[in-house]
Amino acid sequence: MNTSQCQVSASDIQSPLSQRRAFYRTAWRWHFYAGLYVAPFLIMLAITGLMMMYAGTLENYRYQNLLHVEPAGPIISVSQQLEVVRQQFPEATIKQYLPPKTPEDVSRFAVVTQQGEGLFVTVNPYQAQVLGSIPRDNTMYQLANDIHGTLLIGETGDRLIELAASFGVILLVSGLYLWWPRDNASRAGMFRLRLGQGKRTFWRDAHANVGVVTGVFLLLFLLSGLSWSGVWGSKMVQAWNSFPAGVFGDAPLSDVTHAAMNHGEAEEVPWNLEQTPMPMSVITEEEMTGTAAADTANTVSHHAGHHMMTSVPARPLQQGIVGNVNIDSVTAFARQEGFTNYRLNLPQSATGVYTIMASTMGKDITDATQDRTMHIDQYSGKVLADVKYADYTAMAKTMAWGIALHEGDMGYANKAVNTVLCLSFFLISLSGIVMWWLRRPKGKLSLSPPPAPNDPALWKGAMVVIAVLGVFFPLAGLAIVTVLVLDWLVISRVAPLSRLLG
Repeated sequence: MNTSQCQVSASDIQSPLSQRRAFYRTAWRWHFYAGLYVAPFLIMLAITGLMMMYAGTLENYRYQNLLHVEPAGPIISVSQQLEVVRQQFPEATIKQYLPPKTPEDVSRFAVVTQQGEGLFVTVNPYQAQVLGSIPRDNTMYQLANDIHGTLLIGETGDRLIELAASFGVILLVSGLYLWWPRDNASRAGMFRLRLGQGKRTFWRDAHANVGVVTGVFLLLFLLSGLSWSGVWGSKMVQAWNSFPAGVFGDAPLSDVTHAAMNHGEAEEVPWNLEQTPMPMSVITEEEMTGTAAADTANTVSHHAGHHMMTSVPARPLQQGIVGNVNIDSVTAFARQEGFTNYRLNLPQSATGVYTIMASTMGKDITDATQDRTMHIDQYSGKVLADVKYADYTAMAKTMAWGIALHEGDMGYANKAVNTVLCLSFFLISLSGIVMWWLRRPKGKLSLSPPPAPNDPALWKGAMVVIAVLGVFFPLAGLAIVTVLVLDWLVISRVAPLSRLLG
């Protein structure tokens, strides 16, 4: 970052052409240093993204004998299926029921064993027979997802990836400026791969043109990914767009958020509901002496806390289920309400609720306009909340579509396009590394960045960019300020570091 190189004379500074060249070198230098950090992360994200897209297909093939059955007569009641799972896994907590999507599919029950292991128990719905179990934690998808989100090192990994994605936006903007044709030489490489003009020209064309063609898609991937991040996503964008619990009316709220229904790093809850408190069931004396809690007895665990009894008054809510409230009546009500492909989360405490959820986030559906989350009081059967796509904010609607597209969940065409994009992102990163390798001075221990101009006006402009970044992408702004301070205090004053960093 030493600005002593490439001295520019006073007369040159007055020249518009010299100013443009100096600005070009500044953009190139920022592009170089941002790419130095981003490239390894972009390669990792592309590889793990491909793994996640195809892991489900591979695992469905691997476990096909546990996932498919021959239709044989009427389907046995869900409560009987639940009972055989209880008998087979008496010490486990049953979290969720996923009904068959086709007549050939099994029923799936998500359970957590006493040792904390997550499993999908598959049941033949025509015979109420447990076929086996599929791990939820030790899978290719889960491993790729954990690397993709946290590098397997938790919050620190999340911050490093968020920083890479933020710098990725800088890469896109500076890369577009560098690519933009401004003379005959640059126009000659527009949307072309010049094969006969040497390795450097070929790799430059591949890097620039593939980057420009896929740049909009990369920006969408970066922004949708950043929306899950710990700082820009959780503290800013997601917090501003979370569904307001107040619209549940007088339905009593628990101190647990919707995010509790996710399974580890696997996101199932719609993005705009994660930070919203869950409504809770209200226990009355009459209900305590009834039989409505039959299903809950299986799932009440250490989650049951100080809300065991409540006198919170509830407004007159929609009466969803009349009569006994159990897994059979809830699934029947779900069908009545138009739910087809969905998951049913079971109450996990005495004040827990039944949650019928169909979302693109959980891969239940592929049409985001059909996103719907419904909470039902486990005692009275009243509908405590019914959140639909129409209730989402504009950003939440964008995320409902964006995440599904990001993950390749919108059908085979979506998956094919995402495969090409992931390979393109890999090529962009690899070609950037090759370009640096070809232009570096042989036998010199240096990163050899593009030379820095000595025009103070350009650095003032850079500070404006940093201020804007600090507002929109706090980690990126903080990192750039840190690098500039280190450059001024340490790097430029220590000869070996100055030579290494150019």
